[in-house]
Amino acid sequence: MSRHVAIVTDSTAYLPPPAMERHGIIAVPLTVVLGDQALEEGTEISARSLAQALQKRRSVTTSRPSPELFAQTYREVAESGATGIVSLHLSAEFSGTYDAAVLAAREAPVPVRVVDTGMVAMALGFCALAAAESAEAGGTVDEAVTAAEKRAAGTSAYFYVDTLDYLRRGGRIGAAQALFGSALAVKPLLQLDGGRIEMLEKVRTASKAIARLEEIVVERAGSAQVDIAVHHLAAPERASALADRLRARVAGLADLHVSEVGAVIGAHTGPGLLGAVVSPK
Repeated sequence: MSRHVAIVTDSTAYLPPPAMERHGIIAVPLTVVLGDQALEEGTEISARSLAQALQKRRSVTTSRPSPELFAQTYREVAESGATGIVSLHLSAEFSGTYDAAVLAAREAPVPVRVVDTGMVAMALGFCALAAAESAEAGGTVDEAVTAAEKRAAGTSAYFYVDTLDYLRRGGRIGAAQALFGSALAVKPLLQLDGGRIEMLEKVRTASKAIARLEEIVVERAGSAQVDIAVHHLAAPERASALADRLRARVAGLADLHVSEVGAVIGAHTGPGLLGAVVSPK
């Protein structure tokens, strides 16, 4: 049964498939270019295959969905009975996905509000869930957008990477590149800030960086009711251990999701990524 307002996002939200199905959220895939192959994230290339390619130092780049793919998605959603669409996407600082969606929205058969959430991974996913819950409660397009923007404003994302090399090569490191210069041996803790990747702290060892990541998440969560997501790439043991510790330490924990990031984000962070998203309810 179609909702009055439909929610569209992109494949970098990394929402659990059961949650997407339950809320009727549609994800438009970004593309990973591996050598001379263009592969859709989530269906044609796995995180494991991406990690193996990176470890072999194969050429990996990413690209946005085409405006035509967004246009097709909006038409199909309208044909299913929706009379309005909220289209929520990863930070425009990282990708042209938002711009492609805006172009397609101009020709859509129903009104489409395209939102640059400034987020990525489950920081984006939690925004999509908030919008979907608003729509399911009978909210308008504007109300669903407001719910997503409110969730984004309260959400924080932190992550550790084994090396800055992938972020540097992909041009995604922003101000952190200038801070680090050639000091790439330092273990970085990074955060999303204003839609950009920024340096949070510099730590000398991986174990200390991961311990500090845990402390930051616990401090950020405080005593409020929060949802948390733990992400990784080719580091399932690290992610599982961090999740277990957070379950024991975060008093107001509502839901905790553990998942491997997809190929698009993985291409820019590299194997060993460990991230945490804190999103107050």
